[in-house]
Amino acid sequence: MSKGVAITGMGIISAIGNNVAENFQSLIEGKKGISRISKIQTNHVNDIMVGEIAYTNEDLVEMLGLNSDNSFTRTALLGAVAAKEAVANAGIDDINAYNTGLISSTSVGGMDMTEKYYYESFDNKSVQKYIESHHAGDSSQKIAEQLGIDKSLVTTISTACSSAANAIMLGARLIKSGELDRVVVGGADCLSKFTINGFKTLMILSDTYNTPFDDNRKGLNLGEAAAYLVLESDELVKKDNKKVLAYVKGYGNANDAFHQTASSDHGDGATLAMEKALKVADFNPDNIDYINAHGTATGNNDLSEGRAIIRVFEDKVPCFSSTKAYTGHTLAAAGAIEAVFSILALQNNVIYPNLNFKTQMKEFEITPQLELKHKPLNAVMSNSFGFGGNCSTVIFSKTP
Repeated sequence: MSKGVAITGMGIISAIGNNVAENFQSLIEGKKGISRISKIQTNHVNDIMVGEIAYTNEDLVEMLGLNSDNSFTRTALLGAVAAKEAVANAGIDDINAYNTGLISSTSVGGMDMTEKYYYESFDNKSVQKYIESHHAGDSSQKIAEQLGIDKSLVTTISTACSSAANAIMLGARLIKSGELDRVVVGGADCLSKFTINGFKTLMILSDTYNTPFDDNRKGLNLGEAAAYLVLESDELVKKDNKKVLAYVKGYGNANDAFHQTASSDHGDGATLAMEKALKVADFNPDNIDYINAHGTATGNNDLSEGRAIIRVFEDKVPCFSSTKAYTGHTLAAAGAIEAVFSILALQNNVIYPNLNFKTQMKEFEITPQLELKHKPLNAVMSNSFGFGGNCSTVIFSKTP
């Protein structure tokens, strides 16, 4: 049985970059990808700001070499671009040389195409293929086909904002149990009217740049993105003499069942998730050098997560920051986006600033990291907390 879960490749596309290198450069430079929405016709165009990817669907189709008659949704297009970068980054020539699976995650799925073609599809059979691409599993299947995975597990996780973190967790467990030798894990979500309208109804969208952990925070900026990691067993790494980017050291999932869309005021689920991740990693709290916080800039999340961090780390809270001020909240993809950011932090011994922060929260004294900081890092904790109280934490380390 394999005990170490190595990360050998990663790929990403977001509002701050079209690949891993561009994303890291934006993080270092404090470059925000938040702007007024331009690719979706919505009544809320002047009321919200989003993290939108510059590429059109036509651009992405061309990048992937697809024919014009494809049925790819934007979620599938973004996911395929990021997943292919991850596999290339891992130096994989034959994806089926070992037992390789795909665990992908999404919340939006094919909503963008359903919104566009639903009414037309009743009379126009040529667009019905887009309606058939609505379900969450469609993007996973298309990404698997783009990667050439055809002999192993392909599955989808949809647990709101913790989805991709749960994909990483499941992938690590499948490798540890010996069920798979290698797993591509991550998530993808595009922007859609349905998502915008839903979050607008919840009254948690900001009309300006989001401000995580700020006392005057107004809400989140939705974002679109995709990111994937290649996980491999330590036996495979040794056999092929693979370069390791980092290790999945610990993980935990908990559900406080507090509310359909809100987290427990005292961070019960978040506390349990972090404690479980530390236990799996066989770590004490002081082994964590940096927390990439969920930090959505909503009134509820930042209070709940801040209290949970204090419960777990007490008076020794490590440096923490939210990177959602860069990309927006990318929903099901967030756990994978921030996994890539966490691994980049480990590799480069750097802690990203919590952008847009001005005013200390009244409820506690902990303050996020406000400037780019260079510091030796050995372990990074990444939090992803979803609707329905589904809270997940993953710990990445330099050593197995």
